[in-house]
Amino acid sequence: MDQAVELREKANRLQGYQVSTLTQFGKSGMVIAVTSGKGGVGKTNVVANIAIALASMGHQVMVMDADLGLANLHVLLGLSPKYNLKHVILGEKAIPEIAVKAPGGFVLLPASSGVEELTALSPGERINLLTQFEQWTEPIDYLIIDTGAGINSNVMYFSSAAQIIIVVATPDPTSITDAYALMKVLSKNYGEKRFLLLANQVLSVTEGKRIHNQLSKVAERFLDISIDYLGQIPRDERVTTAIRRQQAVVQAFPNCPASNAFIQLAKDLTEISQKEMPIKGNIQFLWQRMIMPQTSSSL
Repeated sequence: MDQAVELREKANRLQGYQVSTLTQFGKSGMVIAVTSGKGGVGKTNVVANIAIALASMGHQVMVMDADLGLANLHVLLGLSPKYNLKHVILGEKAIPEIAVKAPGGFVLLPASSGVEELTALSPGERINLLTQFEQWTEPIDYLIIDTGAGINSNVMYFSSAAQIIIVVATPDPTSITDAYALMKVLSKNYGEKRFLLLANQVLSVTEGKRIHNQLSKVAERFLDISIDYLGQIPRDERVTTAIRRQQAVVQAFPNCPASNAFIQLAKDLTEISQKEMPIKGNIQFLWQRMIMPQTSSSL
C-alpha cells in the first residue's frame, strides 16, 4: 500500500473514534501531560515521583517518556532498557516489546537520548506512534506523559493529547516567563484553555502561591485561559541525594517533606480524575481508546 494512502487511512481511524463510544470509559483512565517552558525545573523527577506515589495507592500507571531526543527518565530510575520509543517509531518494535517495569511498580515506555531526528516527529511518525498503542492490552488508570521542555512541536503535540496539562515552574524568573510562553502557545495555537500549575523547589507555600498569582494575573490580562494551582513541592536536599542514587525521593526518603508533598499531589490528582473531564479532540480519542480496560496480559 502506498505510504500516503496508509497514513490517510490511519488518520481516518483517529477521526472515527466517537465520543459516544468513549463516554462509558470516561472514568477508566486519565491522560496527564507534565511539561515546562524551561528545562532544569525538575519536571522528570516530578513525573517519576507522581507515578510511584499513584502506583503505591494501587493504581495501574504507565509513563511515556516523550522527551524523544533527550530522554533521561530511565537514567533517573537506574534503568538500562534495551529498546525504546525510537524502535517503535522506526517500526522495529511494538509498544509491549519496549515496556519495562520501573521501580515503584509502574510501566515505563523509555525514549532515546542524543537522537536529533526524533526531536521533531513528522505527522506520519506521530500517527504511527499513536496507533501503536492499540497493541497494549493492559488496563491503565493513569497515563503520564513526560514531555520535553519548551515550545517545540513534540511538546505541543503530546501536551494537547492529554486531558490534564501540568506545567512545572520554579521561583526562577526565567522559569516563570517560559511557563507563560508555553501556555500562550498552547492556548493560541492549540486551543488549550485549562492548565494546572505545580510550583517546584519552593521555600514555602507562600512562594509557590506567588508564582501562581504572578502567572494568573498576566494570563487573565492577555490570555483567555485558567491556571489552577495544583500545589507545591518544597526545596529538599534529599531530592538531590535521591537523584544521585538514581532513586525517586518517595522511595529513598518516604517521610521527608518533598515525599509528603508528592504523595499529597498524587491524592489530589486522583480527586481531579474522578471529575468529568471533557474530551478535547480526535488525537485524545486514541489515548482514551488505549486506556480502556481490556483483556489483561502479562508484561
